[in-house]
Amino acid sequence: MLFVVLAILLSLALSGVVVLYVAYPHRGEQVPGVPWLGDAMARAADAAPLIEDEERDLLRLR
Repeated sequence: MLFVVLAILLSLALSGVVVLYVAYPHRGEQVPGVPWLGDAMARAADAAPLIEDEERDLLRLR
């Protein structure tokens, strides 16, 4: 039972972070009240690898 409660709380926290990211830093705005969180999410998004068009074409040919 404890595992289920912890899993639900973790999923709610993760979904809250996703909603915050989509609502503010993704659009280039600061998160009101906790600007450090918006900065951290923007840095994490910038550090994530991107698939360029050429790479996507190569992956499609496989």
